[in-house]
Amino acid sequence: MGSPIDPAIQRLLDGWLEAVQAGDVEAIVRHYSDDVLAFDAVGKLQFVGREAYAQHWRACLLACQQTRFERHHLAVEQGGDVAFGHYLSYCGGRDEQGEEKASWARVTFGLRRVDGEWKIVHEHFSIPFDMHSGQLLFDAQP
Repeated sequence: MGSPIDPAIQRLLDGWLEAVQAGDVEAIVRHYSDDVLAFDAVGKLQFVGREAYAQHWRACLLACQQTRFERHHLAVEQGGDVAFGHYLSYCGGRDEQGEEKASWARVTFGLRRVDGEWKIVHEHFSIPFDMHSGQLLFDAQP
């Protein structure tokens, strides 16, 4: 995964990140295919379709004010009209008391060229957990 990222893929990923950082749900979901399948670390087991995922994004952004979202260690592999990648994200926001609640998460994604445009067709956010206690490891570091 050492080759340069296709500029069109980089634009898609950067546009998505800017939309997330702005808290703009409509702009966020424009980056997904209609049939996106998403596994998030929060909420339901899976989200099928752009509108289901948009509803989830709305709920998440309402729960966190002043959302913080950073992307680190991005890697992408492309072949033809499909690509996949991964990165670590540091995300969270301020709660009602103004305290920052943020942690590291692992992200993998799948892309497909749809009508000549790259779209996110699969996304998976996860937070590591302790197998013995069942507790999420919000303090895990890269």
